[in-house]
Parts: sequence; C-alpha cells; structure tokens
Amino acid sequence: MVSAKVTVKNPTGLHLRPAGMLCKEALQFQSSIHFKYKESTANAKSVLSVLGACVKSGDEIEFVCEGKDEEAALAAVVKLVEDGLGE
Repeated sequence: MVSAKVTVKNPTGLHLRPAGMLCKEALQFQSSIHFKYKESTANAKSVLSVLGACVKSGDEIEFVCEGKDEEAALAAVVKLVEDGLGE
C-alpha cells in the first residue's frame, strides 16, 4: 500500500469533467485507488463516489493505492491532480 497527499489546484474542484478524467486514469490500473477527504473515503474509479466527496479547489486529498501496480497508479493520479485535471 502506498499513499500521497495532494492539493486540488483546478479552480472548480472535482466537478463532473475532472472527476471523469480522474476515473478514466484510475481505471487503467489493476490496483484499488481511493482517496481520503475529511472523514470520507472515495473510490477513484467511480465518478459518483468522486463527485460525492464534494472536493473543492484548494482542498487536500490523500490517495491510497493498493495492488500489483500501486506505485505507477499513485504517480499517475497525483500527477493528474497536480497538473490541474485538464483545466
């Protein structure tokens, strides 16, 4: 299991389009990919789960990846968020 904290930089937070991008990236890996925000945990492979977390710009989330390709999965999702999720 590996984890890393990252701050959401895009101005609109994890609304539908960025959530879709995050899920699309996460689905490329076999590992389970979740993120913790406040008291909740969201499945990064589920758009509804990501949207339900209500993450806004400037919020810090912690990705937790576990599985065969966990290192690559963590690096990919952290980079995607750091790069602004396409915004």
